[in-house]
Amino acid sequence: MTETAGAIIGVDIGTSVTKAVAFDRDGNRLHAAARRSTLLREPGGVVEQDLEEVLDGVAEVVREVAAALPAPPAALALTGQGDGLWLRDTEGRPVRRMISWMDGRAAQLVSRWQQDGTVREVFRHTGSGMFPGCHAPLLAWLREHEPETLERAAVAGYCVDAIVQRLTGTVSVDASDATLPFLDPATRSYSPAALAACGVAELSHLLPAPAAPRAVLSLDPEGAALLGLPAGLPVTSGPYDLPACAIGSGVQQIGDGLLTVGTTLACQVLTDRTDRDPDGEPAGMWLCTPETDRWLRALPAMVGTAGIDWALGVVGASTDDLEALLDKSPAGARGVVALPFLSEAGERAPFVAPAARASFEGMSLAHDRADLVRAMCEAVGYAARHCLETAGLSRTLAACGGGTRSQGWMRAFAGILGRPVRVPTETEVGAKGAAIVARAALGDPVDQDRWNAGYRLVQPNDADRDHYERGYAEYRERITAARARWGV
Repeated sequence: MTETAGAIIGVDIGTSVTKAVAFDRDGNRLHAAARRSTLLREPGGVVEQDLEEVLDGVAEVVREVAAALPAPPAALALTGQGDGLWLRDTEGRPVRRMISWMDGRAAQLVSRWQQDGTVREVFRHTGSGMFPGCHAPLLAWLREHEPETLERAAVAGYCVDAIVQRLTGTVSVDASDATLPFLDPATRSYSPAALAACGVAELSHLLPAPAAPRAVLSLDPEGAALLGLPAGLPVTSGPYDLPACAIGSGVQQIGDGLLTVGTTLACQVLTDRTDRDPDGEPAGMWLCTPETDRWLRALPAMVGTAGIDWALGVVGASTDDLEALLDKSPAGARGVVALPFLSEAGERAPFVAPAARASFEGMSLAHDRADLVRAMCEAVGYAARHCLETAGLSRTLAACGGGTRSQGWMRAFAGILGRPVRVPTETEVGAKGAAIVARAALGDPVDQDRWNAGYRLVQPNDADRDHYERGYAEYRERITAARARWGV
């Protein structure tokens, strides 16, 4: 199809950075641009964003990339952060600041729902756990503290569909975004029982019906003027960043997994089943994909590079020092161990514990800052293994995200996981995944094996195997003991 032969601009609207990348028909990167976004933090775990600033960032990166192309792109493919609560009116204008998925204001509510059985009841109907930064507790919190805000709202959505509404004039949400916590992934429809369990059934009118897989929208005149692109240009919206990254990293076969080492740690495994144990741990979710008979068992933990940045800052180091510090401290950090739960919202996968907090043990005057940093890196690695085992990883594992730039940390991940880890050459796999979905939506599917052919393979060190096996077993024991203290 000649109309799809040109470049596609994939846009990944991240929590802290918005990126745009133009890919040609063979998956080659042509041009890229990035802009930082602002996280607005306040006491009480409040983390919010300004919709207009995020929209301006999208416009800036798209304009920059489009200006470098010889002709307008064939389409715009959007993905980005999920969860949180992005409330808008009928015109797509914000009725309050957007609430980030990192927000912790509803932590006490989630703890109460864990105790009274609400979380387990929702899990029984949808297979989704809950954490403070997802729709259900945030809607319930606003109903109690800001009812006037909900009265002004017409749409309770997410980041990607908030941007799409402003660019196309269409209210549309991808099924992947809509998953947590109200969507039955098998039917791709909201569960009335889940809404009722959370006490927000009367707010169901704010939830857009999930769009059909690979739906194609188009830029309206306002969106076209904002981006400097032709009105009517095809626009695809979703899947959001977790499944988009999986697609862009080459996750194609049942049992394949993806480890995203970013601000937080997202673990996913492709499956053809949505079976869940009603008595199992109510955490994570089954994310819908563009294929109606495929889902991603997703366990996005709250630990990740943010914790490593914190540890580096505490010892007076920076990310530039990470490799040297990891080289200085051997596997096992000479006996220093850690729990990595630094988020004010606690943990959300593979278990939900709003009160989860970090700790170090085993330190003495004989240890130095390298041991503390390695202990935190290994703790995040153990958390990754916990999530991936729970999700059912059985085949190849890919890894993406800023943390994969550290060779030493990736060797630790491979050793802890006991398997090779494939790191794609293309770093912006979310934008690439969105572009792959857009090609298929436009009737011009690509060879995904060819698009995902470039990667480096990180092998585990056999000499570390026994140590990491013991370390992981001890980590699980510390988690069990800590959860008793946290009340979950």
